[in-house]
Formats: sequence, structure tokens, C-alpha cells
Amino acid sequence: MIAQTKPLSEITQDAILILFREIGVVNTVRFINQYTNGYGNYTEERRELFADQTLDGLIDEIKQRRVERVGRQQSIPKADEVHS
Repeated sequence: MIAQTKPLSEITQDAILILFREIGVVNTVRFINQYTNGYGNYTEERRELFADQTLDGLIDEIKQRRVERVGRQQSIPKADEVHS
């Protein structure tokens, strides 16, 4: 028995419909977005974004954000503390 091949566009359409049915629209879109190409020039955008920053400055900023995040997390009461 020889299997009939479908055009790729038809296979893609069938696959998307199956994904919609099985995992929903939102998760289908999230899945498909993994395989789409980005746009723009990442290298040039990165140069512009970090043009005025040094490695030491970036490291200091990361450390500061971590300290701030830990401070916020410690100020949030735990569930058992709220109902006590």
C-alpha cells in the first residue's frame, strides 16, 4: 500500500486544528511561537541597548535587583500568617 502524501500546507492546517482541539488556542499559539523567526537585527539592538553600560555596572544592577526582590518577598506575609 502506498501512502498518499498531502501538501505541506494541508498538513500544517490539520496539525493546527488538532492542537487547537487538544490543548486550546492560547497554548497552541505559545507552541507555534517557539518555531517562528524573530525580526530585526539582534546584534545591533543589543549594541544600542547596552552602549552606555559596562559589565561591572550590569553586574551591580543585577545584584541590586536581587536584593530588592528578596526584600519584597520577605515583606509578603505567608498564607498561614494572614489567617492567624
